[in-house]
Amino acid sequence: MDTLTSGLVILALITVFLGAGMWIFAGLLLAALGTFWLALDFSATRIGLIAVKVISSKAVSWEQAAIPMFIWMGDIIFRTDISQRLFRGLAPLVKRIPGSLLHTNILGCALFAAVSGSSTATCATVGKITIPELKKRGYDPDLASGSLAGAGTFGLLIPPSIAMIIYGVIGEVSIAKLFAAGILPGLMMALLYSGYIGLRSLRSPAAAPRDEAVVTAREILASIGNLLPIGILMALVLGSIYSGLATPSEAAAVGVLTAVVITVVTGQFSWALMRDSLGATIRISAMLGILIAASSLLSAAIAYLSLPTAISEAIANWNLSPYLLLFMLTLIYILLGMFIDGTSMTVMTVPIVLPLVTHAGFDPVWYGVYLIIMIEMSAITPPVGLNLYILQGLTGQSFERTVRATIPFFLLLCAGTVILAAFPEIALWLPDKLFAK
Repeated sequence: MDTLTSGLVILALITVFLGAGMWIFAGLLLAALGTFWLALDFSATRIGLIAVKVISSKAVSWEQAAIPMFIWMGDIIFRTDISQRLFRGLAPLVKRIPGSLLHTNILGCALFAAVSGSSTATCATVGKITIPELKKRGYDPDLASGSLAGAGTFGLLIPPSIAMIIYGVIGEVSIAKLFAAGILPGLMMALLYSGYIGLRSLRSPAAAPRDEAVVTAREILASIGNLLPIGILMALVLGSIYSGLATPSEAAAVGVLTAVVITVVTGQFSWALMRDSLGATIRISAMLGILIAASSLLSAAIAYLSLPTAISEAIANWNLSPYLLLFMLTLIYILLGMFIDGTSMTVMTVPIVLPLVTHAGFDPVWYGVYLIIMIEMSAITPPVGLNLYILQGLTGQSFERTVRATIPFFLLLCAGTVILAAFPEIALWLPDKLFAK
């Protein structure tokens, strides 16, 4: 079977299986097995040997040990009062600037993202605290929910990020470099969001009432105390990675231990908390592990077909510029993000797209950051954007109004993508400095 026909067979199999409502992992697995059998005419024995080799090397790798550890760390923190401490710590620092307490959504999500690694957990945890407080103080509900929707996606971009680990495992890209690459783009997006909130507040002061009270030294000290636990956790986890003292997996284990110590010191430790957090971690990790296993097997089938090389050569013959290719991929990702979640989008597209973008001259670390921003878009695009449903539950607004409130922040994500494409050093400068030989 020629390469083009083989590619069409893979696409048809995935479309049929997923269109039938099958679980994502099962659809990918059957598509991989169907490709080996129909397009490559491999025997059952050979397929079995390949499956064992691929799954044992990719789905049971040391790098993946970081996934359950970071999930467990984030879930322990999720079940404590860290988010309340965040709000109390940030509120005095931002209340006199344009936008006032709306900036707690941005800064709170940025800080909580650095210990959770999850977009939905970040959005839900910070939103539970800020939405009622902002509503009580008369802030514009649309601006409050929209900013939280956008900032909640920082859980994907700011390390430690579960999405980055999944991409790193599938694409065989350094996870430590990906973590470093996400920091400056994350800060850039935070500045874009805060800048927009400030401008909106200056234009419509009633949208964000400002507190003109002077911030006292006692309030500053109290803020530092409230932010101290999350600061310690960030310093230990990220500092151990970037200093070279620990791998991401080892740093994740340090993070879990630190999170447990924080619950003990703050008087929140209980065996029920540990049991519930461990149970949630096992469920999520098992789901992600089986997705990675199925995706790895499909990647192997695609590699045996030499499909990425054939597609790269075909695109090269079209004489597309790298940025036109990137524009086309962006449109495809936005469309996919409307119907499937970010993890599924990653495991389905990376095996095919990564060779294309590297052939076009894009750095795989940079592409990882770009992909995360595409996944962030999927979290706030209907009809399956998870953050939209979380916000609807927190605010009680209609789904349509929630979607309208997020549009400015979706457009800011698009603007961030353009800036990142024009200045790739924003993502690549820090990993180059930290990991230069």
